[in-house]
Order: sequence, then C-alpha cells, then structure tokens
Amino acid sequence: MTIRWGIIGPGSIANNFADGLAQSTSGKLVAVAGRDAARRQAFAGKYGLTIEHETYQGLMADPGVDAVYISTPHPWHAELSIAALRAGKHVLCEKPAGMNSAEVVAVCEVAAQEGRFFMEAFMYRCHPQIARVLEIIASGEIGTPRHIRTQFGFNAPYRAGSRLYEMGLGGGGILDVGGYPVSLARLIAGAAEGKGFANPTVVRGHGVLAETGVDAVAHGILGFSSGFVAEIAVAVARNMDNSALITGDLGTILIADPWVPGRNVGPSTTSVTVTVGGTSRVETLGDHRMLFAFEAEAVSATIAAGGVQGVHPAPTHADSIGNNETLDRWRAEVGYRTFAEQPATNRKTPGVLPKGLASIPKAALAGVNLPVSKLILGCDNRNTVAEGALVWDAFMEAGGNAFDTGFVYGGGLHEKVLGDWIRARGVSREVVVVAKGAHTPYCNPDSIGAQLEISLDRLGLDFAPIYIMHRDNPGVPVGEFVDALNVLKARGRIGIFGGSNWTPRRMAEANIYATKHGLQGFGVLNNNLSLAVMEKPVWAGCVTSNTPETLGFLRRGGLAHLSWSSQARGYFLPEDLRNRLPADTAPETCFGSPANAERRRRAELLAAEKGVSAHNIATAWVLSQSFPSFALIGPRSPGEIVSTLAGAALELSAAEVLWLNLEGTR
Repeated sequence: MTIRWGIIGPGSIANNFADGLAQSTSGKLVAVAGRDAARRQAFAGKYGLTIEHETYQGLMADPGVDAVYISTPHPWHAELSIAALRAGKHVLCEKPAGMNSAEVVAVCEVAAQEGRFFMEAFMYRCHPQIARVLEIIASGEIGTPRHIRTQFGFNAPYRAGSRLYEMGLGGGGILDVGGYPVSLARLIAGAAEGKGFANPTVVRGHGVLAETGVDAVAHGILGFSSGFVAEIAVAVARNMDNSALITGDLGTILIADPWVPGRNVGPSTTSVTVTVGGTSRVETLGDHRMLFAFEAEAVSATIAAGGVQGVHPAPTHADSIGNNETLDRWRAEVGYRTFAEQPATNRKTPGVLPKGLASIPKAALAGVNLPVSKLILGCDNRNTVAEGALVWDAFMEAGGNAFDTGFVYGGGLHEKVLGDWIRARGVSREVVVVAKGAHTPYCNPDSIGAQLEISLDRLGLDFAPIYIMHRDNPGVPVGEFVDALNVLKARGRIGIFGGSNWTPRRMAEANIYATKHGLQGFGVLNNNLSLAVMEKPVWAGCVTSNTPETLGFLRRGGLAHLSWSSQARGYFLPEDLRNRLPADTAPETCFGSPANAERRRRAELLAAEKGVSAHNIATAWVLSQSFPSFALIGPRSPGEIVSTLAGAALELSAAEVLWLNLEGTR
C-alpha cells in the first residue's frame, strides 16, 4: 500500500519533505494546497503535481489524499491538524505541533477519537544516528547517562515581518528550534532509565527577548527525578555549536550534527564519537538517502500498517505532549508569552469536540437568573488564557455555562485568567460564576467582603451570582457569617450563597438564624459528593456529603448541592488511568475501601447494561439525586469533557441511585 500525501504550506521545509517522499517506497506526493497561487504553482511544477488546491479545506476533502503534511507557520499547526484529522486524513505536522502543550493534547485527543495517525515532525528522530546512539547507551558502554549539553542556534539578523521575530507568527528560538534540544534531552534522560523518554521535574531558564517580545536567545537547565541534568540553549540571533555531548558514568557520546545530518540533500552521512577511558572511536553512519527520507518512509510505512502514532524513537503522542509542556515552562522562565497567552486574545481552536455530542443539561437554581448547567467547570488548573480557552470554549460549545473559582486558586492567577477569557469572549452575561472565599485561615466575617472585592476585580465582574464560603470556622457564631453575607447581598455584590465543607448541623443553624432575623439564608451546600465515599480528606478540612446524615438533610429539601470531586478523582476510571495524581491525593488513597470497591463493581455492572463507562455512571449518580444536584468537574482538555458528557445525559432511577450507594436493591 502506498500512502498518498498532500502538502499544506509549500514553503522551504515542505520542499525538504517532498524530496524525502521522492525517496520513500511507502509514500508518494500527489497534491499541494497553498493560498499564494504563484508559490503553489511553482511547487506543483517542481514536483510534477497535477492536483493543486487553492484552499486547505479543498485538499482535506480530496478523496485521493490519504495523509497531510502541515508546514505552515506555528500558529496554524494545531487548528489545521485538527481539521485534517476530522476530515479523515492522517497527519504529520511540523514542530511545534501547537503553540502550547494544551493545543498538542487537543490534537492528540482528536487523532484518537478519529482513529487516524498523528505525529509531530522531528525528522532527526527518524535518522539512523539516533537509533545507534540509543543502542550504545543500552549496551552500557558509557555507563548510565548523567548529563547532556546540547544547543541549536543560528544568527538571523532582525528583519521586520520575519517569521522568526514576529509575535503573531509564533517567532522566537524556543518555538522555532527549542523542541530539538528539549526532545533529545528528554529522550536520553528516558534512555538512562530504560524508558522511551522522561519529563523534567525542574525547568529553569534565562534569555534575551527581541524587541518584538519573542526570545532571541534562551538558555535552560532541565532536572529529572533520576538525577539526570540537561543544559540546553537555542537562538535565532546567535550562532551556537549545535552539537550534543552525552556524559555517562564511564564515558561520553558526541553527536556532531544531531539535528540536520546531511542538511537538505543526500547522502545524509554523519558520525558519532564515543570516548571511554580516554580512548575515542568515530562511528560513521552513511546512507544514500537525504535526511527527510527517513521520516517520510517511517511515517508512510506506519500509516500503511495501521499505526496511529510515531514508533520510538520517533515521537509518540505522550512524548510530544511532554516536550511541549517543557517548552511552555521554559518560555515562562524566559518571560516570553505568546500572543495566544495575552489577556485580550480571541484565539479559538475549532473542531476540538466531535460533532453530534449531546448538550450538557441545564436546570433552574433558585435565586440565579440563568439556567445553570448541571456540570460546573472547575477553574483551578489553567495558568494562561491559551490553556484555559481550549477547555472553556469547548465546555460552552457542549452547553456548559457554569464556572467554579476560588480566591486561593493559583494564588489568584486562576481567577485572573478566567476573567481575561470572559472579557475576551464577551460572555459575562452568559456565564454563571461560582466565587469562593474565606478559606482557612481567613475564614472570618471581616475577610469575606475584602476577598470578594479582590475576586471580582480579578474576574472583571461586578457581581457573583453564586458565592460560597470555602471553609467553615466553628469558632465563629454562625449568625455573624449570615450577617456578613447579607450585607454583600444588599450591596448587589452576590446573589445566592452557601458553604463549602460545612456540616448539615451548621447549615441548619445558619438558616434558623436567617429566618429568625428576616435575612437570606444559605441556599447551597458545596461539599464533596461522589458515589465513592471520601475515606481520607483530599485536603485538610474537607467534608463529604455522602453520609446518611447529610443525604437525609438534603433529601428533606431546601438546599441545592454543588459537588466538588464529583467523580472521586477518577476512582471509577479503568485501573491504568486512576492513579495519575500525586500519591497523597490519588483516588485509592482518598477513596479506597471495600465498600467503595463494591460501589465501583456495581457501577461497572450498570455501565455494561447501559453502554457507558463506570465513570459515566458515577457522574450520573451525582446528577440523579432527589434534591437539586450539580457536579463540579475538572477536565484539563476537551477530550476529558467528551468522556464526561455521557454521564451528564444519563438519568438513573431512584432505585438505581440507592442500589449503587449500597442503600437498597434494584
């Protein structure tokens, strides 16, 4: 089977890939798409192509094209990859695969949903010299690798409008070539541990920004849990050595030309120097093919064999995600924020959700003007607008409109980022924001108003439709909290209010006090409520509502419940996905018990009957309570939203709700 390729973006690197395809036995070039007619026609003429598309969408819709190579400027990599994958094409996309790791995650999720191949195009990883270096390391000849020094820098003087320096085109050394030294460092760090790659636990960096705000020169240090250390550097304004020196316990490996052996023409002959005990040998690795031929053949052969991602040492999905996460951290250290990370960005990435998904149901919540989505999105894990927008745009596209925040989240950063997105999208009147404050040790009446003003300023709002006290302080008479909250209500700063991690006894006391004094009482309880009972508090001061006392209190009516960790931190996911959180807050740590294991078994049985996952059953259990019940979720990607939607659309019977919680029979 020969894979028929189309190229999007006929620039210089597209010429390199086309030359490589000409030497491939598994792939051939059949079409090109480009918006510049002269460039497109020149490219087609050079490679003898009879199929030209004026639009990228035209090429993606072409039934004569199996796979698409994307070589546009960086800002369009993720968007075009997603569009091509949704059109049923396999995709090889030039690096970086996205402007940030969140975009790369979204692309990989779409590839998995569509069952199509996707790989980030690091051609050097497909060259035989990398396989040989890994063989030498595996042999133990240089001992365990402990250190790598590697860099990729060139001097391209500043020119206005240059892709290398333009913020709007994703300029700068880290985005343009930083992926090379970072990926090699992570590859060798992984090899030192007998793994395909490793991700750094420490990223430090410093650099020089150009006048446009992109990095002209950047240096970095990567530290790994094994003790492996990488010194890396990149530049678009300075020539560098552009080699790689790997140091092990017993010796070294010098890769003289790791990135572009043979440059753009064949043969792609290169060499590595191995030094052990003061004695060196040079291994020459010769091949008649040009550099890009190895990548073109490897990808084409993998697609023909039914593969959906790169085969090591070519980048896998997880490898590319980890690489771009490291680039994000390095850029942050240097102080380079892309245009997508600026507060006023309106950048959107279409297609991250499959078509035809059921919409998140909404329900009335007494005292809130808008219907509230039954799933409420937790906003405690997005550090930039670029990261947040991918998830928040997808959530609203899926029918969600409620967002949970907290004064303490990210030291205030996460409220600010959400507020930037709300302003950029102009949706302040379309969303329901749950604001939280008064977390220990500032759980007192005086702190509530002061913190709320700061939160509203960060969010860019003048009103929080739902306000939650993040903790209770039993040392304070409950009436003082009720009085303070009613003052804020009277000032028009909050709507309904409630408490998080409060006991039913204190909630009842608060509402008795409110009734006695003609005040608004607590309308919302915001504890953990999940099908799995929290056995160990996830964090100090946390309270579960899955107790006979609290469930009885809620079933008697009068309060709505907003459940945090509604999915028990992934307790109902398949075993290989459960424990990706830190050990002290992992699902089995906080929810593991024989009773919960039985709940999970019952959820799995019911899931099999209904054609969903046990994870979906756990979500549906929270939403199917006899009292108004809403589930807070914390997806970190659009794909995690997709995996939750089936649970939001599923209604369980009262008998099923009780049986799942070991309270009755079906």
